Amino acid sequence: MKLLSQLRTSTFQLALLYMVVFATSVFLLLAFIYWRTAGFMAAQTDETIEAEIAGLAEQYRSRGVNGLITIIRERVARDPNAKSIYLLTTDDFLKLAGNIDAWPKDSRSESGWINFTLDESVGWTGSTRLARARVFEVQGGLRLLVGRDVDELTNLKRVIEAAINWGMGITLALALLGGFLMSRSTTRRIEVINTTSRRIMNGHLSLRIPTRGTDDDFDQLAENLNQMLDRIVYLMEGIRHVSDSIAHDLRTPLTRLRNQLENTLITVNNEEAREHVGQAVAEADQLLATFNALLRIARLETRGNAADMKVVSLDELVTDACELYEALAEDKQQVFEQSLEQGVMIEGDRDLLFQMVSNLIDNAIKYTPEHGRIAVAVRREGSEAIFEVSDSGIGIPDDEKEHVFQRFYRVGKSRSLPGNGLGLSLVSAVAEIHQGRIVLSDTYPGKAAPGLTVTVRMPAFTGVHKRIKATPADPGHAGSEGKAGAEATEGASGSGLETAQ
Repeated sequence: MKLLSQLRTSTFQLALLYMVVFATSVFLLLAFIYWRTAGFMAAQTDETIEAEIAGLAEQYRSRGVNGLITIIRERVARDPNAKSIYLLTTDDFLKLAGNIDAWPKDSRSESGWINFTLDESVGWTGSTRLARARVFEVQGGLRLLVGRDVDELTNLKRVIEAAINWGMGITLALALLGGFLMSRSTTRRIEVINTTSRRIMNGHLSLRIPTRGTDDDFDQLAENLNQMLDRIVYLMEGIRHVSDSIAHDLRTPLTRLRNQLENTLITVNNEEAREHVGQAVAEADQLLATFNALLRIARLETRGNAADMKVVSLDELVTDACELYEALAEDKQQVFEQSLEQGVMIEGDRDLLFQMVSNLIDNAIKYTPEHGRIAVAVRREGSEAIFEVSDSGIGIPDDEKEHVFQRFYRVGKSRSLPGNGLGLSLVSAVAEIHQGRIVLSDTYPGKAAPGLTVTVRMPAFTGVHKRIKATPADPGHAGSEGKAGAEATEGASGSGLETAQ
């Protein structure tokens, strides 16, 4: 599997492309060398035959047919290895002189050149060999064949062809091996960048991409990415500090204002005035709920994975949450179904998990109409613990599902309902702390009211419990961590999941 992923990398594909270009270049070079070498040897053989023909023609002109026969016999006698091939015959192919006995079959050629085999068919007594010759007619109806044994030349061509084939094979193998090694080296460095990037995306913002100190392209890329991350973290911290400071600083005066309004509500006798003051108290409560939600999200994002994790029974935790919200569902005459598999254990912060579960259930009840259906499920699938809430409410359009985890984002259908758009942001922060992921899908795809199914997948407890020490509390938020459990229920019933549907 790892090898297949290696072969699919862009670096290996680039190396493969280079291999094809390089192999094509080598093939063209070797083909040119073969063409020039074989062509030169063939031309040299033809020139040798032409030279012998010229000599025989000179003898024929000076000494006639008898002199031609004599010189052919002399040359045959001087060449016991029969490198040169001679045959002089009459018009009816009767042999007069030469070192073969019969005229080669199918030897006619318009250019005068023929290629044939030296074997028994031409009266050859030695081993079968290849020959090349030129044929022409002598005055008086005689036929003359002059040629050369080209078996060694043919064997040499075969050796060259085999060398070219082996050379191409070795070239391709070495290019493929080199491409694989180069791709693996490059992929390793890219994988380091990808691994570090994934850990940064999972919340480890302090990590940076390592460099080798070679100042090559990858080091320059890593340095640029690290500088970009530093700048992003700086800007994020600035924005987070501003929003947290505003929420933290305004919460106290808002609390005082709310208390003063409540005291005023007690002393006012006028019904109309009491109604207006009551509305002001409700608005103050909504503002306080918003600021509390902002501070809770900030604390979650600040402490990240440094929470004090313990083994939690997810099914028991969800059972407690269902008992808390079942009465709300009954008030709206909703069908509240539970399918809770027992013994589903996870490692996490119980208060945070209860807050996440409560917010999701409260949201489903809030956005599901009367006589609707709510289904809560807990199960284990392989190494994952699944918490799922389904409803028959208004649902979320597909193009907005990826945005609902942003702070203060609200779906158009829910803008008329009370809320501050921080619910799913808080749920997302809790899921991220527990290395979970949230999946949003339609309960009834294709229907006018598709509903919403929220599935939270978290790693199930494997039996090896690791306690992670909590980081020191932020001095600016001292004393607020102890209120997380109390604020969980408040966030579920007060701020709720305003962005969920």
